[in-house]
Amino acid sequence: MEVYGLTGGIGSGKSTVASVIEEYGIPVVSADELSRMVVMPGSKGLEEVVCVFGEEVLTENGHLDRAKLATIVFSDNDKRLALERILHPRIRSRFEEVLDALEKAGQRLVIYEVPLLFENNIQENLNGVIVVSARDDLRIARVSDRDGFSADETRARMAAQMDDSTRQSLADYVLTNNGDRMDLRREVELLLGEYLKLELPYRRTPAPPDPNVASGFIDD
Repeated sequence: MEVYGLTGGIGSGKSTVASVIEEYGIPVVSADELSRMVVMPGSKGLEEVVCVFGEEVLTENGHLDRAKLATIVFSDNDKRLALERILHPRIRSRFEEVLDALEKAGQRLVIYEVPLLFENNIQENLNGVIVVSARDDLRIARVSDRDGFSADETRARMAAQMDDSTRQSLADYVLTNNGDRMDLRREVELLLGEYLKLELPYRRTPAPPDPNVASGFIDD
């Protein structure tokens, strides 16, 4: 089974690309969704996060307050590394379980959507990496519409990530997302046909119905 990474900076539209790819029957696994699963209430992952960061990172109903935790680690590299030491092994283990289920279901191609793919050297275990790129002004507008961040807040988060030119230089394929949904669909079809060498319309072998194992995870 071939596994390709999908990544891009904040606001690039990588999750929208992932949703379009899924429309062609290709399963997409989201690292962000896996990260939510490994810190569900009652999990060892959440227990360790609370041990390191305190109960203030919990919501009133006992779930992880991801926004609050993100604010803490965004400005403190040591705390970010501490969080990664907790989450990354658990995410990797869960991902391997999902891949195993997909392979047993007859899948021959999977897309793994990871925001910080190159930063965490995940590309070493993949068949190739697709980078979604977009103009800075569009990225800022998308994040503002989605998350309510100001332009300055978005620029700060963009600056904290790998710059787009470096990301593109490391990519095996760059998908440009500067247009509307129809433009994006054409870009995705070029990706599927020219890079992944699929004949459209491509359809996968039906996968097991368990949404926690074999459905496509999309992070908006």
